[in-house]
Amino acid sequence: MRNLIIPFLAMIGLLMTACENDEPLDNVQLIRMSVSNETGIAYGFMGEPYECMLVMTEDNPGVWKPLAFGAIEGFTYEKGHEYYLEVKRTILANPPQDASSRQYSLVRILEDRYTIVPEKPADKEVNSEYDIEYYDMCPIEKYAVSSEYMVDDKGRIHTDDKQTAGMSYDMCRIYFENILDKADPNFNKFNSVSYMAIYSYVISPLSNDIRLVRNNSHGPMFDEVIPEEEFKYICETLKPEEELKYALVLVNIHKQGLQKLEFIVKKR
Repeated sequence: MRNLIIPFLAMIGLLMTACENDEPLDNVQLIRMSVSNETGIAYGFMGEPYECMLVMTEDNPGVWKPLAFGAIEGFTYEKGHEYYLEVKRTILANPPQDASSRQYSLVRILEDRYTIVPEKPADKEVNSEYDIEYYDMCPIEKYAVSSEYMVDDKGRIHTDDKQTAGMSYDMCRIYFENILDKADPNFNKFNSVSYMAIYSYVISPLSNDIRLVRNNSHGPMFDEVIPEEEFKYICETLKPEEELKYALVLVNIHKQGLQKLEFIVKKR
């Protein structure tokens, strides 16, 4: 019996070792990373915007991505500085729930260059579309939206591209699609924070007032662009196939114009 038990225990030990060896391992690499002198905008769990760094890694050239301040262990970001870093990147095999799978720690600063950051302009009163000042190299053709939003007799909203199908007024979003051509020689520049559509000025056919709304990460909510009294007019007064034309002037974090988008709201 003893002669049988010992090989049996040895076999179990080998199996357990094999199972342990099958456990996924963290991927650790030394990489080079550029950090922009411009900050970006990221979005939290509830869609709230917050300021962050913009970084580009050597294995993803030409693509700037948001990264929270303090996300690189041992590195302190100062606004107005461009950095070139060597960092240790760890891609976790089993990341914690609701946390990033990537961790960074500073190895060394290869370059630290101070640049002049333009001052944020003072907010200018905007009473009409003509008061909106466009940013450098704008307007650009960067974003697109559905060209037509149809409202049925139950107040549900549909789009011609089926992205929104039967959504309620308070749940529908006007989605922005980034259509910028990657072959554009200014592609990287147009994806920097100065060319991000953070807000929209709403131009309504039912009001002389121009309103500012926040776009969040994918575009503004329908009920923020079209207030309740206007939606009630659409539902109760418009006849089938009648329509109204709205416009959004997309603006950056400094409320400087980027692009104008128009769309139709039609009674179905």
